[in-house]
Amino acid sequence: MTTAIQTTRPPQPPAIQVPLKSWIAVFGAVLGAFMAILDIQITNSSLKDIQGALSATLEEGSWISTSYLVAEIVVIPMTGYLARVFSIRRYLLVNAALFLVFSVLCAWAWDLNSMIVFRALQGLAGGVLIPMAFTIILTTLPPAKQPVGLALFAVTATFAPSIGPTIGGWLTENFGWEYIFYLNIVPGLALLGAVWYAIDPKPLQLQLLKNGDWWGILTMAVGLGSLTVFLEEGNRKDWFGSELIVQLAVVAAVSLGLFFWIELTRREPFINLRLLLRRNFGLASIVNVALGLGLYGSVYILPLYLAQIQGYNALQIGQVIMWMGLPQLLIVPFVPRLMQRLDARWLVGMGILLFAVSCFMNSTMTHETGADQLIWSQIVRALGQPLIMVPLSSIATANIEKEQAGSASALFNMMRNLGGSIGIAALATLLTWREHLHSNRLGETVSMYSLETQQRLAQMTQYFITRGADPASAENQALAAVANLVRREAYVMAYNDCFYFIGFSLLLSGVAVFFFRKARADAGGAGSHS
Repeated sequence: MTTAIQTTRPPQPPAIQVPLKSWIAVFGAVLGAFMAILDIQITNSSLKDIQGALSATLEEGSWISTSYLVAEIVVIPMTGYLARVFSIRRYLLVNAALFLVFSVLCAWAWDLNSMIVFRALQGLAGGVLIPMAFTIILTTLPPAKQPVGLALFAVTATFAPSIGPTIGGWLTENFGWEYIFYLNIVPGLALLGAVWYAIDPKPLQLQLLKNGDWWGILTMAVGLGSLTVFLEEGNRKDWFGSELIVQLAVVAAVSLGLFFWIELTRREPFINLRLLLRRNFGLASIVNVALGLGLYGSVYILPLYLAQIQGYNALQIGQVIMWMGLPQLLIVPFVPRLMQRLDARWLVGMGILLFAVSCFMNSTMTHETGADQLIWSQIVRALGQPLIMVPLSSIATANIEKEQAGSASALFNMMRNLGGSIGIAALATLLTWREHLHSNRLGETVSMYSLETQQRLAQMTQYFITRGADPASAENQALAAVANLVRREAYVMAYNDCFYFIGFSLLLSGVAVFFFRKARADAGGAGSHS
């Protein structure tokens, strides 16, 4: 009987072996993407130091981040097409080398204009590294191993924004702001070595340039560039109260409208927008926009709160934010195994729920909420983010043909970055509006005719008199102190509203999860149906 049972047992499929060379290519490409995404956020905690060194105002200094982000988001959609023209190996090597050169030049910048130019050039080179890592995973690894590669990529997409302010703050406090750019040298050289060794050379296809979709590329670059500047600078310039912002909005709307028309009607577009019409890819892209909003929005709004309300310096802010980053290194390796046992759709849903819950945990802050009170919400966020990114990437790319991997990678990564820009713009505006609203409402409750208010003012006036002020000055100081307390509480309430906005945005995107088609963990992405 035992023998009969053994003879009818189906044979086990042979284990899939991936050559070491392929893994080196994947690790190298992922390292490049990590550097490029890290550099989006790494200057944020050091902007004051950089502005001081370059004699720039706060508004002028904002272009140090904006110029990088604009260049990066413009070049991402073009990477698939240009990689076909120049070959993946050559295209990656050149851009990795340029990224290193421009990183060093950023550290050597002598004024604000030179810094902005070098940051933009760094963004043009760095923007290539992000989707190319995704493409290499989809085209190098067999479908059964792609979840492992996507888990590695998730480290770049979710861990890098979380750890960026920590690394930037630590380097600035201990060595100087220049070292946030020197940081790229060693991993950049490792990237060059990995690509040189592990990716096979292929011939140029310069003939593709003759019939290139140049009008599509031009309208995309102008449209996305204008849209990103519109989002990044809109709140600082009072949105449509600024002539520049109005002009950018018009240019973005016209250019992107032309871009979509060209790409959807052209026989050989440089990027295949029709992928967005595929059910899983289109729905996953919507969730990816919300993920970008949550990722970059939370890393934007929490440091603002810590600096303004708690008075933390760059290093202290980084120490709080790192609790959103470091736990992910322990969680990400287990996600591919979970995908083998659980439906990827459930994992994405659970990740969205955890991420949203962590934001709701931050929506009840008071002026006393500091590092100790924020640790648990950061850990919950760290649990949720990898559960979204890895399965979501697998769902989006399942059944994508190998020749469409470049377009899929460019679109998917562009959506996340665009979501980050939209989120930061929305949060900056929401913070300003809600602070004004809460200030007015709190001001109405602090009546000069209230006995409680009069007693409080009398106590504070007496305090300032004991500190050496004359009665008239002490009374003015007491009034100013009460006004500052009202404004502080209004800001805390506004920050809470911002976290509510992030949490509800994530939950709203989670509706898309119910409409995903099931994708097997071993179905992989590009190449599963080549």
